[in-house]
Amino acid sequence: MAAVREAIAEAARAVVLPAGIGKLTCHGYTPDSITAPCFFTSEYSLEFDKVMGRGLDEAELTCRVLVGRNDDTTAQRILDALLSGSGPASLKAVIEIARGPSGEAALGGLCDDFHVTRVQGYRWYEHQGTQYVGAELIIRIFGDGRS
Repeated sequence: MAAVREAIAEAARAVVLPAGIGKLTCHGYTPDSITAPCFFTSEYSLEFDKVMGRGLDEAELTCRVLVGRNDDTTAQRILDALLSGSGPASLKAVIEIARGPSGEAALGGLCDDFHVTRVQGYRWYEHQGTQYVGAELIIRIFGDGRS
């Protein structure tokens, strides 16, 4: 899962934020401290043997995006752009590019396929004592259980 989490963070780096915002900081792990705006992969659950003989495992990965709070309205507009279903700032759109062409393994062969399924937890988050407006993205990942 470490390689999968890093590949998802790498895909998220392609996000283009509105002018003057800077770049999205991305991590394939839960960082000690962050530079906002920040996307990182977090906890996951793993369900083995979705197909007999270790033919398929399914993981559900929680990712978080946290945005600074210098201006509440601006921070939430940035977050809304990151959580949209399409557009240059859409995390869903840029991450799902890494699914690759139809019929080929996703994330450069690290999994069979994945899909950004939902956004949840749009709220204030505390990370290392600092409050950020943020949300979670849930990604379902499918792969051969034998590898």
